[in-house]
Amino acid sequence: MNFYILTLFPEMVISGLTTSIIGRAMEAGIIRIEAVNIRDFSANKHQKVDDYPYGGGAGMLMQAQPVYDAWQSVVERIGHKPRCVYVTPQGTTFTQAHAKSFAKEEDLILLCGHYEGIDERVLEEIVTDYMSIGDYVLTGGELPAMVMADAISRMVPGVLGNQESSMAESFEGNLLEYPQYSRPEEWNGRKVPPILLSGHHKNIEAWRRQQSILLTKKRRPDLLKKAELTEQEREWLKREIIEKN
Repeated sequence: MNFYILTLFPEMVISGLTTSIIGRAMEAGIIRIEAVNIRDFSANKHQKVDDYPYGGGAGMLMQAQPVYDAWQSVVERIGHKPRCVYVTPQGTTFTQAHAKSFAKEEDLILLCGHYEGIDERVLEEIVTDYMSIGDYVLTGGELPAMVMADAISRMVPGVLGNQESSMAESFEGNLLEYPQYSRPEEWNGRKVPPILLSGHHKNIEAWRRQQSILLTKKRRPDLLKKAELTEQEREWLKREIIEKN
């Protein structure tokens, strides 16, 4: 999968995405991340890409032409118009389901805004998806773009090295991941749950499923309303809640 991140700060993007799992996936050729410097497409000798907004107001606005030319440079090289995601607080909240959807693309453009945003006309011309990582405002789109690239990359086959890793992660089926434990068996007076030492894989799997449900109920009850539970699991959960109350 190929990511093309249109940005004013390419060094920031690349340095943040070339380590750990994503870095190894890049080295293996499973994914490719290219930061396209929007300033390279400025017609100004000082590489200026912003100007005052019409109608007045605070701050500066990124101009349409450099952004369009940066996007067009990618389109011309790959021979088609891929999905172009503008990362903005005005967008739909990015979720694991979106990560899975985007991971099916061969090419994906992530557009990073700055200042007071980008001229609306170029957004109308090139953007296919408006995405946000939360209801707050950052100084630029680079951090959200990096977050999205990381989450999407994890859904690309071969990146994690173990297909079960992505299947068992939080938010699968709208449930949080079950608690996990490592050595030693006892730490600060707290013991590993005996079931995990039993070696009985079917029982362990059932316990983990129940723990995922309980943890979601405790920490993200909003997710549990959409969780894919069986009728037996819903009845079991009701009993658990009654017993604890």
